[in-house]
Amino acid sequence: MDSAEYERKTAARFATFDQDGNGYIDREDFSAAAAALLAEFGTTARSDKGQALYSGAEAFWQGMAGIADVDGDQRVNREEFVTGAVKRLRDNPQRFAEIARPFLHAVIAIAAEDDGTGVTPRAAERVLRVLGVGADVAGEVAIALDADGDGLIGEDEILAAFALYYTTAEPDLPGA
Repeated sequence: MDSAEYERKTAARFATFDQDGNGYIDREDFSAAAAALLAEFGTTARSDKGQALYSGAEAFWQGMAGIADVDGDQRVNREEFVTGAVKRLRDNPQRFAEIARPFLHAVIAIAAEDDGTGVTPRAAERVLRVLGVGADVAGEVAIALDADGDGLIGEDEILAAFALYYTTAEPDLPGA
């Protein structure tokens, strides 16, 4: 992969976290993502699921800041993201799972149509769109996330795909 392609992919990965587009990833980006997901799925912030989502978002932010915020200003700029988060997560993909799991677990609980063990590709598409994946690819990506083809996308399938996406120069999300 040439440097222009790597730059494009890194910029896209950064943009998925920088919800407000201000050039930094910060706590507010994670809170905004949680609020948008709650609104999409009609879940109140004060509910147990809403509180779990906000707690998961905070844990995800703390994990991201812990590995990438090298200057301690409580925000991660693009350079910190590229040199800190991507490199450290690439060196230890399990670390991504550790910091993302509480958030993803809460997202599944909100988006699941059953007992919370997984989400349908349609629900996953809604989640992806809320989190900034383009409408032109969100459905295709959601279908590809169902790696075992059982009609439900489980936590482990999501973590594996997202860890791969954030820790390698390739590939894009499945289907993207």
